[in-house]
Amino acid sequence: MSMIRDLRAVVRPALRKSTPVQPGYESTRDRSATSAVVDCAVYRDGRRLPQAACPTPRAAMREVLKDGGFAWIGLHEPTEAEFAGIAAEFGLHPLAVEDAVHAHQRPKLERYDDTLFAVFKTIHYVEHDELTATSEVVETGEVMCFTGRDFVITVRHGGQGSLRGLRHRLEDEPDLLAKGPSSVLHSIADHVVDGYIAVAAAVQDDIDLVESEVFAAPAGRGAPRGSDAGRIYQLKREVLEFKRAVSPLMRPMELLSERPMRLVDPDIQKYFRDVADHLARVHEQVMGFDELLNSILQANLAQATVAQNEDMRKITSWAAIIAVPTMICGVYGMNFDHMPELHWKYGYPMVMAAIFGACFTIHRTLRRNGWL
Repeated sequence: MSMIRDLRAVVRPALRKSTPVQPGYESTRDRSATSAVVDCAVYRDGRRLPQAACPTPRAAMREVLKDGGFAWIGLHEPTEAEFAGIAAEFGLHPLAVEDAVHAHQRPKLERYDDTLFAVFKTIHYVEHDELTATSEVVETGEVMCFTGRDFVITVRHGGQGSLRGLRHRLEDEPDLLAKGPSSVLHSIADHVVDGYIAVAAAVQDDIDLVESEVFAAPAGRGAPRGSDAGRIYQLKREVLEFKRAVSPLMRPMELLSERPMRLVDPDIQKYFRDVADHLARVHEQVMGFDELLNSILQANLAQATVAQNEDMRKITSWAAIIAVPTMICGVYGMNFDHMPELHWKYGYPMVMAAIFGACFTIHRTLRRNGWL
């Protein structure tokens, strides 16, 4: 049990909105001009061997085959040429290699002989001062993980999702690394899902803000006239991107947590259930975001329709009032010879009084009925 508490402490550091997903991003300057390898290490009994013992992936694998342990090779956006040698050295399947090089894959878990190939989509929350109709809310990346009996190869795509901090934390807990490559796979999965939790909380704040602004003014006077529809639609697009990262990962997490696998240590496998549970919670949140945004968008459009109807009622009311003097003036503008009122001393005051009285009565009636 102490080992598990240590595991949770290592792979679940505190996440705040200010650094919501992946603190300590790696720079592409960390790699040389001719290699995509950002880190190469051999771990034996949970401890990292000196860098001089395994400067290259080939040397690392030779060290593992000689005295045991496992190698962890980290790469960032490798080309086919850069990855070909590593793929041949570790016997990686060509289909998995193609997916790892070209990226843009759905989250998945596949088994090729004695190697597990897992794809995770990382999500980074993009901070913004004000949410607009063009604001980018989430940014995605990818982490692919090849897990064998004595090696782990991680391939990262995108500017986010660095595993450097996770690697350092695991190196501070040799008892965890002593469980083998499956402990690294679990830590990566938990690290990614914890990132989802942080992003979900930040997106929830954005949705709450939009919702409060949409319903801030009552329907009718002063109601929003669809001005928030662009922001709501943009949020829906970003939530859809979030959903594409979360939903396909549900099945792989179920497999890792429920189906016995030779490449996954039994002591580690049971804790994939905890990751799957957290992922299920995030999935429910994201699905709820989509439904809530649909309701907010419909409410916003309904408010815009109500506001337009209010305008039409006002226009119609004033048209009815103006129709009275227009009609009366039209009658007396027809230039008939026999119109007694034209020569009557009180004809003009009477007509003006009739116009004023009729307009006043119509205006008061419409105002009482809420049209004005």
